[in-house]
Amino acid sequence: MRTDVIEAFPRVAVPLDGRRAAAVAIVVAGDEPVIWVTRRASRMRAHPGQFALPGGRVDPGEDAIGAALRELEEELGVAAERADCVGVLDDYPTRSGYVITPVVVRLPGAVRLRPNPDEVARVHVVGLRELAVEPRFLTIPESDRPVIQLPLAGHLVHAPTAAVLYQFREAALYGRTTRVAHLEQPVFAWR
Repeated sequence: MRTDVIEAFPRVAVPLDGRRAAAVAIVVAGDEPVIWVTRRASRMRAHPGQFALPGGRVDPGEDAIGAALRELEEELGVAAERADCVGVLDDYPTRSGYVITPVVVRLPGAVRLRPNPDEVARVHVVGLRELAVEPRFLTIPESDRPVIQLPLAGHLVHAPTAAVLYQFREAALYGRTTRVAHLEQPVFAWR
C-alpha cells in the first residue's frame, strides 16, 4: 500500500449545505493487508442489506477521524487510535443527505473482529490486490452522472462504498489522485 500517497492525499472537502456529516473507516489490517467491507443488517432502518464500510454520523464535538474510529469500535469491536490514521480522502456527498469523509486506518498484525449483529450481517475480507478489479460504469435515466459498481467478494458493490473504495484503490495501489464525488449512486441508495 502506498501510505506516502495516502498521507499526502490532496483531499477535497465538500460543504455540508444542509447535509449531515458522516465518516467511514477504510481499515487496512494485518501483515498481508486486507480491508473489511460489511453487509448491513437487514433490520437496519437506513440502507438495510447494503455493502458499507464501518461508519456513521459525526456526533457533536467529534471530527471525522473520531467518528470513524468510534463507529469502527461500535460495528466491528475494533479499537484503533488516532495515531493509526494514515490519511483522509475526498468527501463524498450522498443522495440520502450526508457528506461522507473516508478515513484510512492502518492496523498491522492480527486483529480480532467482533461484529455487532444489530448493525453488521457479514464482514467480507478483501485483499488489497482484489481492489485492482476494473469498476463498471453504468448510465441510468435518472441521472447524467455515471453509476459506479465494483465487483468485490462475489457481489457488485455500489456507491457510496464503491466510489470511496475506488478512490482508495487509485491512491493506495497506483499512486493516483482520482476524484469520485461525481460518481453516482444507484437509485435504491437515494433514500
